[in-house]
Amino acid sequence: MRGKDNFENNLKSVDEIIEQLESGELSLDDSIKAYEKAMKLLKNSSDILNQAEGKVLKVIESNSGDIELEEV
Repeated sequence: MRGKDNFENNLKSVDEIIEQLESGELSLDDSIKAYEKAMKLLKNSSDILNQAEGKVLKVIESNSGDIELEEV
C-alpha cells in the first residue's frame, strides 16, 4: 500500500519538523524552510486522503448502483 506508507511517513516527518520548530534551535531562515516543507507534506497527505476517499466511493457505487456516503 504505497499511499498508506507515504501518508504515514509524511505525518512522521511533520511531527519531527514540529519538534524542531518547538525546540527553538533553528534559525529564522531554517524555521521558515522547515515550515514550508511541513506544509507541502500536509498538502500531499491531504491529496492521498482525497484519492483514498474517491476509491472508497467508487467501490460503494459499484456495489450498489447508487452512491452512498458512509462514515467509517
